[in-house]
Amino acid sequence: MFYVTHPASGVVGYGRIETKFRQDRPLWPEEVSADRVIWPLRFEFAVEYCLPPDKWNTSKATSEILKARSRSGFQKIEPQLAIELISNIEARRAARDSQKVGLPVHASESDAPPYKPRMPTPDTGTGTDTEDVSLHEGLQQKLLDIGKLQKYVADKEYTFDLGKLDVVWRRIERSVPTYVFEIQIGGDVYHALAKLKHAYDLWNSHLFLIASEADCNKAKRLLSGTFHEISNRVRLIQPQKIEDLYNRKKAYLDFGKGTRYCTRIK
Repeated sequence: MFYVTHPASGVVGYGRIETKFRQDRPLWPEEVSADRVIWPLRFEFAVEYCLPPDKWNTSKATSEILKARSRSGFQKIEPQLAIELISNIEARRAARDSQKVGLPVHASESDAPPYKPRMPTPDTGTGTDTEDVSLHEGLQQKLLDIGKLQKYVADKEYTFDLGKLDVVWRRIERSVPTYVFEIQIGGDVYHALAKLKHAYDLWNSHLFLIASEADCNKAKRLLSGTFHEISNRVRLIQPQKIEDLYNRKKAYLDFGKGTRYCTRIK
């Protein structure tokens, strides 16, 4: 829940926590000045909805319980209270949308259907041509392009204490990797999983191993034994899936560019 205290006091939106991790690099101004990490425990969230600032006073959801708790910073609240507040926001949002299109508005806040948390939707992205390069480098480039289109800070050959990670996506420049990709084209699957596990231990990252069907089978055996601790954290993807995803994203972007020049004829 997004609770503000100024210029209004109340709930103005809500989001979904996507990952929790430990930061190992200075991020906030106080940390940068001190050149050390002061607040290591972090989380990242996706914004489901947030009122524009000019609507905070008129459309916020209020709660005396949250008003009291907000003085202590981040607080856990009961699921039922969260559902009630989000339903309140959604009802006001629906009423405003109806007014914009000239529909009659009869619903009150209590008429809104109970809020049901939404599941994450697949990301979208695209890339640029990678002709005349190796499959490994081509996959790296596609992952970089997809990440950048999705507004991540995407890097390849990301250095950490076990060597280099093929591709990482970060939320902002100073944050740790949220998504980590290792590409194994006939390489050492064991070493790739070792690097992924270390990335998970350091940053609680989402892990992806791109490998052939045979190497994916090797990885499955290792994940059921040596690397069982990350067995439910690693997604195994064959190269063709990345190629297919890349092509779909590219086609979508090209379509979007083309529609900019369409003119409605009366």
